[in-house]
Amino acid sequence: MAFGVFTEEQVEFRKIARDFFETKSSEKEVRRLMATEDGFERATWQQFAQELGAVGIAIPEEYGGQGFTWAELGIILEEAGRTLFGGPLLSTVVLAATALLESGDEAAKQKYLPGIAAGETVATVALTEESGKWDESGITTPATKSGDAWTISGAKHFVLDGATADLLIVPARTEAGVSLFAVDGTAAGVTRTPSITLDQTRKLAVVTLDGAPAKLIGQDGAGWEILQRVYDVAATALALEQAGGAQAALDMSVAYLKARVQFGQQIGAFQALKHMAADVLIEVESAKSAAYYALDALVEGSEEFPLAASLAKAYCSEAYVTAAHQNIQFHGGMGFTWEVPAHLYYKRARSSEVLFGDADYHRSAMATRMGI
Repeated sequence: MAFGVFTEEQVEFRKIARDFFETKSSEKEVRRLMATEDGFERATWQQFAQELGAVGIAIPEEYGGQGFTWAELGIILEEAGRTLFGGPLLSTVVLAATALLESGDEAAKQKYLPGIAAGETVATVALTEESGKWDESGITTPATKSGDAWTISGAKHFVLDGATADLLIVPARTEAGVSLFAVDGTAAGVTRTPSITLDQTRKLAVVTLDGAPAKLIGQDGAGWEILQRVYDVAATALALEQAGGAQAALDMSVAYLKARVQFGQQIGAFQALKHMAADVLIEVESAKSAAYYALDALVEGSEEFPLAASLAKAYCSEAYVTAAHQNIQFHGGMGFTWEVPAHLYYKRARSSEVLFGDADYHRSAMATRMGI
């Protein structure tokens, strides 16, 4: 791809991905799964990995992946956002796989990535603590070494798929600084408590570690440098998902404006509603442009990528909220009801708005990176 221009193969791949999500993440299925504790089914996740090859699509072939690029994974993320897919896409494919690939730890990559690519291992990165900070100062959980063994004690909050992950990658503080550790999700000393959230389609948990055994990933004290890259990649991934969700909200709005008739004509013919819909269209198209710009910078390895990632996350966060909010307004009174799926997109938009830092956080990050 080149700044939003996809190849014929990528366009065809998008069609295949869209068909998969529309089948496996239909509104009926989303509502069913969001009422469950896990939020997804392992069998579907493995099908997603093996039949579509989507879980390992950006993982190198030497680690069991498909060996494609982030361009293809970006398509997957955008299409997943359109249908509110509840599988561990962000947690496993984006956060955990990126952390492992960026760690430089060959043994860890060989040990964990093949299981992730095959859809057999659900993994996540337990990033934030009770403070909710996304910066280095927010990581205070200590890791203690005794001989050659490490243990971690502390609590991680707002952990994506934390209650179901087989592998937890935990940033913790050592004498050398922030380091990354692999923790078995079922190990002694690990307690996972599902969180009650506004957005029921995305599962979060509190992970409490009480002397939990851990294995160092990469170099001791080199964790924050890795996490900075992970944050930028995650911001871009979420921006793509937000762009897909915003487009779906706009499509839903347009469909209703064409179907609803008042005073003998479609309500979409009313000038005020036309203007509102046009404003949403501009927001959505601009959001997609920002997300594609960040994706292109990631694929090309551009030095502009960190700035582009924050730009995309800031803009897409606000655009998605706007599109989802206006979708409810277009539907009128029925837009507030449980039966109409508009509220599902609004809740996802609001939860995604603060995940990995809100728009103000990313605008501040951009200013810092530009030396302003």
